Amino acid sequence: MTGPTRSPELTCDITYDRLIASCGLPRLEARALLEHCCAKSREWLVAHGDERVPTEQAQAFIQLAARRRDRQEPLAYLLGWREFHGRKFSVSAAVLIPRPETELLVDLAIQIAAPQARLLDLGTGSGCIAITIACERMDLKIIATDRSPEALAQARSNAEHLCPDRLAGNRLEFRIGDWWQSIANEERFDLIISNPPYIAAADPHLGIGDLRFEPPGALASGDDGLDSLRTICAGAPSRLNDSGTLLVEHGYDQAPAVQVLMRKAGLDAVRTVKDAAGLDRITIGTWRQSA
Repeated sequence: MTGPTRSPELTCDITYDRLIASCGLPRLEARALLEHCCAKSREWLVAHGDERVPTEQAQAFIQLAARRRDRQEPLAYLLGWREFHGRKFSVSAAVLIPRPETELLVDLAIQIAAPQARLLDLGTGSGCIAITIACERMDLKIIATDRSPEALAQARSNAEHLCPDRLAGNRLEFRIGDWWQSIANEERFDLIISNPPYIAAADPHLGIGDLRFEPPGALASGDDGLDSLRTICAGAPSRLNDSGTLLVEHGYDQAPAVQVLMRKAGLDAVRTVKDAAGLDRITIGTWRQSA
C-alpha cells in the first residue's frame, strides 16, 4: 500500500480534505472511514472539504485509519457494516464478511423456490442470505441456523433492522445448532442453502488480508476444506421434500468433489453454476424420493 504511514498531526485547523489526503489510505477507503466517523454523507464531505474537522471526530478517524493502514483490518469491521444485495448488513468479527459472490446463491434461491416454500439456511452468519431472501420473497417460510450465539445475535439484529415484519410474523426464524442439530427429524424443506466454510485448514490464504481477522470456524473445514460440505450433502436428502433442492457455495476448484458428494448422497440433476467471474461457485442437486 502506498502513501505516507505517519498519522496526520491534529491541529485546530485540520480540514476534511487534509485528513483524507494525509492518512496513507486509498481515497475511497479514507472517505468511507471519514463518513463513518463524522456521520456525514460523501456529498457533504466533497462540498465542505476545506472546513475544519471537530477534534473528536478527527481523532476517531486517525485511529481507524491507522488500524486499516498498519494492521490492514477489514474495512467492513471498522465501519461496522457491509453492503450485500443492495442492503447494509451490520457485521463484526463474530461473522464472515458478506462477499459479492454469495449474491449468486441468493439469486438462485429466489428463482428456484416455489410459492410458499419452506427454506433452510445452514450457517447463516450475519444473516445476509436468509434476510435478503426474506425481503425479496415474502411468501417463503425461512429457518436460519448457526452454531455461534454471537453470529445469531448479529443475524437477529440485522433482521430486526431490515425485515422486522418477517420476524413478527414468524416467517423468519433463527435457531442455534451445528448444521443439522437444530432441525427436528420430522422437519422437511423444499429448499436448503448454505455458504459453509470450505477452505482447507492449512491453506496459506488464511493468513492473508481480511481472512486473518474473520472467524476461523466460518472459513476453514478440515484438511481438504470439504468437511462441512460432506455433512451438509449427506444430511440433505432426509430433510428435503420430494423434488426439493440443495444449493451450496464452494471454492472455485471444488465443484467436481461437491458433485460427487451430492450424487453419493442420492441427489439427482446435479449441476454447477458459475459466478460473474466465470468461476465454478454454486452446485445444485435435487432429491427425488421415487428415484
